[in-house]
This record gives sequence, structure tokens and C-alpha cells, in this order.
Amino acid sequence: MRAEILAVGTEILLGDIVNTNAQYLSKRLADLGISVYHQSVVGDNPQRLLEAYRLAFSRADLVITTGGLGPTKDDLTKEIAFEYFGKQSVVHEPSLKIIKDYFKAMNRIMVKSNEKQAYFPVDALILPNNNGTAPGCIIEESGKIVALLPGPPREMKPMFEEAVVPYLQKFQDGVLVSKVLRVIGVGESSAEKMIEDLLDNQSNPTVAPYAKNGEMIFRITAKANTKEQGIKLMEPMEAEIRSRLGSNIYGEGDITLENVLGKILVDKKLTIATAESCTGGMVAAKLINYPGISSAFMDGVVTYSNEAKINRLGVSIETLEKYGAVSSEVAAEMAQGIAKTAGTNIGISTTGIAGPDGGSVEKPVGLVYVGLYINGEVKTKMLKLSGNRQKIREGATMQLLDWVRRELL
Repeated sequence: MRAEILAVGTEILLGDIVNTNAQYLSKRLADLGISVYHQSVVGDNPQRLLEAYRLAFSRADLVITTGGLGPTKDDLTKEIAFEYFGKQSVVHEPSLKIIKDYFKAMNRIMVKSNEKQAYFPVDALILPNNNGTAPGCIIEESGKIVALLPGPPREMKPMFEEAVVPYLQKFQDGVLVSKVLRVIGVGESSAEKMIEDLLDNQSNPTVAPYAKNGEMIFRITAKANTKEQGIKLMEPMEAEIRSRLGSNIYGEGDITLENVLGKILVDKKLTIATAESCTGGMVAAKLINYPGISSAFMDGVVTYSNEAKINRLGVSIETLEKYGAVSSEVAAEMAQGIAKTAGTNIGISTTGIAGPDGGSVEKPVGLVYVGLYINGEVKTKMLKLSGNRQKIREGATMQLLDWVRRELL
């Protein structure tokens, strides 16, 4: 079965909201073994919406829409779908009662326009909305299927899981099983080069690499009759990728780098403190994302000025005058200083030029030094980053956390 996801709403086209529904539906349809070849967005315009239906059904068996099921005049997703299929709609009394009861429970008056949400063709499969007023529906006609879902994710997701998934399971001719490996410390081109032959000769399973937020992601996908068969198909490919990339793979699935590092720190009963300049607290903020980090994370300071570096961390005036704030020497003293004052096993630091101004030929924008103090030994690294101010700060944060992770493995 081929599917297309059609998001309806001018607010998406204007960029006022992000279409997270399409991402969610694509992942879930893949789990069901249903291929999604196209995603579309159309505004609240009847002619363009009708054209979107025609185009979608010319290349897909199943169209899932999100949005446009509300009570206002520009909520037209249902009405245009009914027009496309040549269906007349009538009031669905059970749905109308649910809508009335909803407003009554909220102690609000239901205006006449809300009745519009209870109109459906007599042969439609009604999808109850347990989180809002707009029911959805499924229409099946001449081998084509449309599933109309509400736009708000808190309404769309439960409706899809509770009503659409059971309906679609009868069309399954297999499942797609995926696994994500998360890679850091290797650039996109270098990572792809390391598995180039695997990419060139893939069939089933397949491997899809892509870059995301300073890291690489490898998605392994297998098509099989069952989830268990799919997992077995993926195992040799995963083992080969792991053997080539080694410790550059820091985790899998939705795990984050800070959660991986947080677990290592807690499991090893180590303590850590952070001293940040250019990252402005971003490193500390990442670390405290990990639940239970309070047993490991003891202190975090933002010493942006030279005075703060001197007074809070004990960085020497001589070091600052001789090497400058952005230097390996200062990064080292910052890391050692925060570990000493916080009484931790580990101290880490950042100092650099995030831009857009402040760079020079000797010390350009994007130059960052990170420091790492572990049980009496201090090390530093020089990073050369690119991008805007935010990207440089994020890159420094990720690379520092990854460095600590590797040191502790």
C-alpha cells in the first residue's frame, strides 16, 4: 500500500507552526509496513484542496489528512473530501451528542457552527475524538482510502493509534523495522566513506545516513514478515557498522549524548563540575537533562569575564595577560579551578570566540578551547568551529561532552 500525508492549514505554509504530524505519521506508517512516498501541505482554499486530493490519489492508495476539521468556514478538509468522492453528508447523531456533552462538561455554550463537525457520509467510519470536539473519519471508495484526522497533535496521535492503526492492520503485507545508530566525532563525508561499500551494495536491509545537530545518524531498515525477522535481518549490518565506527557510535534510538554521559558518570560514581565562558551554561544545561545527575553534577559556573575567571576559578592574571582568555592555558586553569573549588573528580571548561565579532587573524571566530581535569591530570583541546554564534556554542558543547565520554569509556 502506498500512502500520502496531506497537511491542511495555511498556518503551516506561513511557517507559524511546524508540521510535526507528518513526521509522526511517517514513522508509524513505516512501522505498519506502509510506504509513504509523498508529503504535501495545502492551505485552507477549496480549489487548491480539491486539486491536492486529486494529485494525492493519482499516486497513492491511502491519503491521511491532518487539520481542517474545526467548526469555522475555512475548515474544509472533510467537505472537500466528501466532494471528491461524490458523497453527501448527514448529521451523525452519536457524534453530535458527544460534542454537546463536551461543551456541557466544560460549562460552555455550544454555538451552531460546531454542529458542522458532526456531519459525515452514512457509509463513513467515524473516528471518535477523546481529546477534542472534532471527530475524524475514514472513507473507502473504489480502492482508495482517506483518513481525516484533526490537526492538534494531542488529538491526532491518540485518534491514529486508537482507530486508524487497527483499521490499517488488515492491509499489512509485512513490516518495516528500523534501528538508529547515533555517531559523533566523525564528519558526514568521513562517516559515509567508512561504510561506502555497504551503502553501494545495500538491498534489504538498507542504510540511510544523515547529519543532524552536530552528529551523524545511520538508520538501518529491514522489510520482513514480522518484527522479529526484521531484527534478525538487521543484526549483521549493525554489527559491521559498529565494527567500523567503534566508539564514534555513542548510542542508539532516541538516546542523547548527555544522557549517555550522565549514565556513565552516575554508574561510575564520579562527580563533575563545569566552568563555561563562550558556551554560557549550555554544557551544564545539557548535563542536567539526565534524570539522577544530581549525584554526579556538583557545580556549574559561567565565568564570562576575566575578573570572574580570576575570582571564581583562580585563573592567574599572568596567564590571562600572557596567553589571553581564549587559550589552552586558560582552559586548563578553568577546568582545574572548578574541580578544586567544587571538590569533584572532574572539571570541564570552555573558552572561545562565538562571534559574530571579536575574532582576529590569530584567533578567528569559531576558535574554542575546552579543558578537562580528571583526578589530578589536566588536558585541553583546540576546536575550530564554523557557523553562527548559536551553532558554534552548540558545537563546542557537544564536542566537549563527547570528549569526556570517550575519556571515561
